[in-house]
Amino acid sequence: VAPTTPVASPAKAKKEKKPKTDKVKKPKAPRTHPPVSEMVVNAVKTLKERGGSSLQAIKKFLVAQYKVDTDKLAPFIK
Repeated sequence: VAPTTPVASPAKAKKEKKPKTDKVKKPKAPRTHPPVSEMVVNAVKTLKERGGSSLQAIKKFLVAQYKVDTDKLAPFIK
C-alpha cells in the first residue's frame, strides 16, 4: 500500500503576484527654514528670558522670524 500524498486543489494554489506599478513620487519642495531644533535654540537664545522661555513665546518667535505654521511643527517644538 503506497502512502497517499495530498494533492493541492486549484482553489488553494498560490496566487500569482501582480507586479507592483511604480508610482511616480513628487519631489519634495526644499524647506525654506532650518531644522526645528535649530529654530527653537535660536528662539531661546534670542528671547533671553531669565526664567526660561514659554512654549507660547517660542511659537510666536518662530512665526515672526521664520514664517512657519506652528500647528504643523508643534510636536517637534515640544
